Amino acid sequence: MTPSFDLLGLAEPLRLALKAEKYLTPTPIQVQAIPILTKGDDLLGVAETGSGKTAAFALPLLHNLFLDDGPRVPGAPRALILAPTRELAGQIGDRIRAYGRHLKLRSAVIFGGVGQGQQVKALKAGVDILVATPGRLLDLCNQRHVRLDKVQILVLDEADRMLDMGFIHDVRKIVGLCSKKRQTLLFSATMPPSIAKLAHDILRDPVRVDISPARVAVDRIEQRVYFIGANDKRTLLTELLKAPAMGQAIVFTRTKRGADRVCRHLTQNGLTATALHGNKAQNARVRALDSFRAGRVRVLVATDIAGRGIDIPGISHVINYELPNEPESYVHRIGRTARAGAKGIALSLCDPSERAYLKAIERLTRSDVEVMEHHLADTRDAPATEPKRGGASGSPAKRRRRPRGRRPSGASATHASKSPNAHRRMEATL
Repeated sequence: MTPSFDLLGLAEPLRLALKAEKYLTPTPIQVQAIPILTKGDDLLGVAETGSGKTAAFALPLLHNLFLDDGPRVPGAPRALILAPTRELAGQIGDRIRAYGRHLKLRSAVIFGGVGQGQQVKALKAGVDILVATPGRLLDLCNQRHVRLDKVQILVLDEADRMLDMGFIHDVRKIVGLCSKKRQTLLFSATMPPSIAKLAHDILRDPVRVDISPARVAVDRIEQRVYFIGANDKRTLLTELLKAPAMGQAIVFTRTKRGADRVCRHLTQNGLTATALHGNKAQNARVRALDSFRAGRVRVLVATDIAGRGIDIPGISHVINYELPNEPESYVHRIGRTARAGAKGIALSLCDPSERAYLKAIERLTRSDVEVMEHHLADTRDAPATEPKRGGASGSPAKRRRRPRGRRPSGASATHASKSPNAHRRMEATL
C-alpha cells in the first residue's frame, strides 16, 4: 500500500498546505521520520537534500509548535534550524512558510553577507521558528539580539557540510546556549567520526533513520560520462548545452575561478549563464539564483559549497565539468536534478587525470556510469566498450554500458580502492 501524508498524523492545516503544493506521496525518509518526530523523540538522520528531508523535519516541527501554541517571546525563538549555507537557509525558510501557510506561526531567516538591520527587527518582533547559519547567529547572540534558552526543537541540517566549512565549534557553542529540555534532530549525508561524536554528545536516545544518498541519487538519474582531454572540455560543454534536448542545467566546477572562466566562455558563445560561488556577494548570489529559478538564465555554473542544497524544480541536467575528488560530492551534485520524483540526467566530462575519481564514484553509487562516444573523445585508457551502431560522427552516441559489478579494463583491485585524499585542499579554493 502506497503511504500518503493523510496517514502520518499531521494537523489538518499542514495537510491542506501539502495538497496546495501538490505533495501527495511522502518519500521514504518522510514516512519514517515524521511519526517519530511528532512523538517528540530525538532523531539521527543519514540523508541528503534529494531524499526529501526538509519536509521530513519541517512538517513535524510545525505540527508540534501548532499543537503546543506557546507564547511568542521577542528575541527568543521556540525552534531553531541551523544550516551551513545562505542558500540552504533561504530555501528552508521558503519551505517553512509554504508548509505553514495556514498556521499562525512566525518564522525568520538570518545569515551573513548582508546587513543585520532587518534581521534584528524581525527578531525583536518575535519569531516562533528561526532558520540561521552559525556565524551570523553567534554574532547576534553575542550582541544580545537573540537568546536560545527557549528553544524547544533544535535541527542541525547537513552537519557534515558544517564540519567541512569549519563551523563545528560554532555549532557546539550554539547547542550549549539552547534549552536542555529540547528535542534535537541531526541530519548528515555522511557520518565521519567528528559528526558521530557530536551526535552522541547532543542527542538523547535518538532513533536513527538511514536513507542512503547514493541510492537516492542513482535510482532516478541517468548517468553518462564523456572521456575527453582537459583542453577540449569547454568545446564539448558548449555543444552539449546547445543541444535541443537540453533544458536548464547546473554545471559544476571545482574552484571559484574555474566557475567564472566557464561562465565567461558560455556567455561568449551565446548561452545565458551565471556563476554562483563563495566569492560572490550575497545580493549577487540571490540575483543569480532568482534569475535561474525564473528561467531567465539557462545555465548556472557553481562550486560544490555554493551548489549544495539548491532545490529548484525542473533542472533537467547536471554537468560535472570537473569531477569532484570526493565521491560523496558527486552524489550531492547530481541530486540537484530528479527533484520531487522526477527523472534527471547527469553528464560528466572526465579527463585522464580524473579517471580515479570516476572509479571512486562508481564504487560509492554501486553503479557503472554509461560511457558516451563523441568526436572529441579521448579514448586513452578508456574502458573497453564497443560503440553502439548507428552513431553519427560528431554527435553523441552511446557506448555499451559495462555489466554491473565489473571493473573497467585495466583497473586492479588495489588501484580501484585508492580514494583521492585531496578534498581537504579543495575546500580552501571553493
